[in-house]
Amino acid sequence: MDVQSNVQRVPLLPLRGVLIFPGVRMNLDIGRQKSLRALDEARKNDDLLFLATQKELTTEDPQETDLYTIGTLVRINHTSALSNGTVRVQVEGLSRAEMISFVDKGSKRFSEVRIHETMTTVVTPQMEAMMRTVYTMYEQFAKQSRKASQETVIKLKEERNPEVFADTIAASLTLNIAQKQSLLAAIDVTVRLQTLIDILGNEQEVLALERKIGKQVKKAMDQTQKEYYLREQMKVIQHELGDREGRAEEVVELTEAIQTSGMPELVLKKALKELKRYERMPNNVGEAPMIRTYLDWLVQIPWKVETEDRLNMTAAEAILNEDHDGLEFVKERVLEYLAVCARTGSMKGPILCLAGPPGVGKTSLAQSIARSLGREFVRISLGGVRDEAEIRGHRRTYIGAMPGRLIQGMKKAGTINPVFLLDEIDKMAQDFRGDPSAALLEVLDPEQNDTFTDHYIEEPYDLSKVMFVTTANNVGAIPRPLLDRMEVLYLSGYTELEKCAIARHHLLPKEMKAHGLSGKDFQVKDVSLIDVIRHYTREAGVRQLQRQIATLCRKAVKLLMAEEKKRVIITKKMVEKLLGKPKFRYGEAETTDQVGTATGLAYTASGGTTLSVEVSCAPGKGKLMLTGKLGEVMRESAQAAFSYIRAHAKMLSVDPRFHEKQDIHIHIPEGATPKDGPSAGITMATALISALTGRPCRREVGMTGEMTLRGHVLPIGGLKEKALSAQRAGLTKILIPRENVRDIEDIPESVRKSLEIVFVSHLDDVLKHALKEGV
Repeated sequence: MDVQSNVQRVPLLPLRGVLIFPGVRMNLDIGRQKSLRALDEARKNDDLLFLATQKELTTEDPQETDLYTIGTLVRINHTSALSNGTVRVQVEGLSRAEMISFVDKGSKRFSEVRIHETMTTVVTPQMEAMMRTVYTMYEQFAKQSRKASQETVIKLKEERNPEVFADTIAASLTLNIAQKQSLLAAIDVTVRLQTLIDILGNEQEVLALERKIGKQVKKAMDQTQKEYYLREQMKVIQHELGDREGRAEEVVELTEAIQTSGMPELVLKKALKELKRYERMPNNVGEAPMIRTYLDWLVQIPWKVETEDRLNMTAAEAILNEDHDGLEFVKERVLEYLAVCARTGSMKGPILCLAGPPGVGKTSLAQSIARSLGREFVRISLGGVRDEAEIRGHRRTYIGAMPGRLIQGMKKAGTINPVFLLDEIDKMAQDFRGDPSAALLEVLDPEQNDTFTDHYIEEPYDLSKVMFVTTANNVGAIPRPLLDRMEVLYLSGYTELEKCAIARHHLLPKEMKAHGLSGKDFQVKDVSLIDVIRHYTREAGVRQLQRQIATLCRKAVKLLMAEEKKRVIITKKMVEKLLGKPKFRYGEAETTDQVGTATGLAYTASGGTTLSVEVSCAPGKGKLMLTGKLGEVMRESAQAAFSYIRAHAKMLSVDPRFHEKQDIHIHIPEGATPKDGPSAGITMATALISALTGRPCRREVGMTGEMTLRGHVLPIGGLKEKALSAQRAGLTKILIPRENVRDIEDIPESVRKSLEIVFVSHLDDVLKHALKEGV
């Protein structure tokens, strides 16, 4: 093969997404100004033009580096102007050309190109073999793809010039610009033929894959059509037999529901297996509706649907403060959980236990937690639950079997990460039907509840993303293994100011709306709310307060409807008129200092309270009597106090032989109410010493704490509740164990200011503050 090269200066025309081979004619639409001027220059220069393809389509004004160096020298055959301002030009490729230099003079573009012209070509045996291979592959390609015309195939069969042969095939193939450019840049025809062999071989592989995929698609379509035809036949047969239940259509709907439910692979296989059983089962078989119900449960339980947490801490804090006054510690814990979620992106749901007296807002706080997180809220009550199946569900072999309450709650929530409230967890019981608290051990263990198994569902269900919240009045009634899995947050009683704020911001608006009242016709003064709190309620929470406010609203509506008044303003005087005489006396402390009577502070499931311990001494033989329905712990406290006084009689100025000459009677009033607890030791000892020495107990002093036989005062719990009860009773000084100094911050500041808090470590300290000198 002889190749002659010469250098020539010709106008340059850049092409976008197009490439022309020698010997090929093509129409081009030219619109760029520089390209139009290059066309004009070419008409003056023997109609010769150099076409070079751009590397990037988006380049508007290409420079030398933006063009491929190998292009095509063409001759312009014909031009015509189009209506849109562009010019259509027909060009014919003459030969390959290589750009040597690039000249851009404002509106004109030229290029010096080296033209590669093939003068003579001798077809070697190697070329002949390559041409035959290319032709065979091209012919097969043309038959399989139908993208090449038969005329081209016939023409190529007689073509003996390798150059024309290779360029004709290259121009007929649908290739990308990079592939075409590689063929154009191959000056040696042998290299060009080898490139064509590689390209055609790759195209044949692609076509083979397309045929294989097409057969698979056709097979799947045929199977779908077959199933559709059989289902239509089944419908007609069922209709003729009087089967109106539409089992076939029902099975199709269930199949789609199962496959789109997001079940894990194991559950999906189980569901499809049960569906096949259901499909083959006659309608009159009793097991059919049981399988159908089971499949409905599997489909309706959420498997993947998840609520996106609202991780805006400012908004969450605003919601918690809007819904509840006080309870700062619990709010802080929820915000901590949100902060960790926001930082890590995920966190296993904690198991919170909100413990406290009735009416302090445990359930409503759980609802606020759900609202602040943006999650669904589900509540189930565990009070009185005795059957383990209530938690784990019944096995499907039983008639009327159902999933447990947890799965039912998840179905109700519709998501896998709701806030799930297990209310009154301390009131569960056990009998011959099992222990439900034991069934909850797996549920409330973050390390196990990702594979919770319900007896009805029979497959593992993931509860790890659920935020469980439990409530309890008495933590001591919760089984220890169950309590160990929970983080206990204590909600103590409210102060008067907190109750007043709750009434003003929550209870009063709620009851006014329920009774059809507005601020124009009904108003309650703050002093009136305080009066209601002090004289008509006695509780740690606000339920009784809500009932009293509802009573005020009802009375006001009656007055308004009877047209006795146009507007009702609840003053302190109106409170007694509408609610009747006060039910409780505010300030229950003794009115005078009395011998043998000490005031103790106690904690109950309903909050804090005060207890008067009365001691009476009479001539006798040292008999110790305890009355007032005291529990075993308080009886032992009395025995310990009695023993301490005997051992230290001289130091306490007590007759050393009092236990031989006097009978002692210890009584705690309200005998119908059971009383027990480990914090009445110093109160009983003080009352005993007062009765034996004749020294009066100070009426304004309350005390709490257990004592040892050596007189040391032990720490107690429920300090906040006891301090609230002391304030409510009108006491001004309380004596508490010195070790409880760490709990002093739990007492609200308003209560701390109204009470003198004295820390004691020994009974001597108690007597110094609690007893007066004898009279």
